[in-house]
Amino acid sequence: MIAKPEPGKRGKQSRRVRLEDIAEKVGVSLSTVSRALSGEKGVRADIRERVVEAAKAANYTVPTPVAGKKVIVAASSAAMIDYVRNQFTLYVLEGLRDRAQVLGLEIITRAVAGQAEENAMLEEALADPDVAGLLFLTVDDESILAAMRDFGKPVVMINGDDPLMRLSSVTPCNRSAARVAAEHLIKLGHERILFLMRPGRHTIERRREGWRDALVHHNLPYTDDLVVPVEDWLPELAAQAITKRLSEKGLDFTAVLAAGDSLAVGAMMGVQQAGYSVPGNVSVMGMDDLPQAAFLNPPLTTMHIPMRELGYVALDLLRDSLTSVPMPPRRVELACHLVLRASTASR
Repeated sequence: MIAKPEPGKRGKQSRRVRLEDIAEKVGVSLSTVSRALSGEKGVRADIRERVVEAAKAANYTVPTPVAGKKVIVAASSAAMIDYVRNQFTLYVLEGLRDRAQVLGLEIITRAVAGQAEENAMLEEALADPDVAGLLFLTVDDESILAAMRDFGKPVVMINGDDPLMRLSSVTPCNRSAARVAAEHLIKLGHERILFLMRPGRHTIERRREGWRDALVHHNLPYTDDLVVPVEDWLPELAAQAITKRLSEKGLDFTAVLAAGDSLAVGAMMGVQQAGYSVPGNVSVMGMDDLPQAAFLNPPLTTMHIPMRELGYVALDLLRDSLTSVPMPPRRVELACHLVLRASTASR
């Protein structure tokens, strides 16, 4: 016997089943219904109107359209410095613009270098009814985070996260990516692995934790003595740090895992200038997989970070907060993968 809903009550249906019902009624595909209801481009106006009417008739909650709205992308000083020096920020912005074009959103970029600029940008965004929300790129400053947590429109962080989990964010899987990198070196027989980093950012600290996770798992040393800090992401500073290490302690390591490709470049320079070879004496790995990594001598083994995809997902998180049922803030991490080249070898 099949149970039927009680009179006056509706049987519960999933969101997907309802979308399929709408698609069947209008005579279009499920993807067309989804795009029409979310306001994406590529759907004829008459079909969009029929889909919306069918959705309303089926008592389906029609999302608020986002097409034609503006999204402000606020870049921190760190993001702007990165934009000048290498391509990480550039690729994130490319991903944002590509996704915004599909969604019919306008991207407005702002550099935020201090409290005054931040306040002015927040006031502008709050006063403009066409601004749907904000995306903050590479931010760790607690004062900025505090202001964003109480902002009246949706905010999503890119390449950073909120320790209090009041803001949604999207980052690479920094900790697991660094562990995969260190595991690769360990499988090659390396036991004394330096971690070369610029301290300060939460995301980079996660990478240090991933390096440590791998060493702990294999009962290998992970003392502070194996962490080599530098003051900036410049290759020449990394080269100086490695040269100093070699002059003071000799070759007491067989591999270097750098928290970024630019530092890995400097590590190779320092090793080679000291008369050692890469990877003959020392294996070197980076993290980022910037285009120039493939053209180094030797080509750099590294972890590929999905930079463009960070932009895609961040904009989708922001759109979801505008068009879907209210949800708690989410922290999304995107998987990274190993790119094998010639800078690493068996011990």
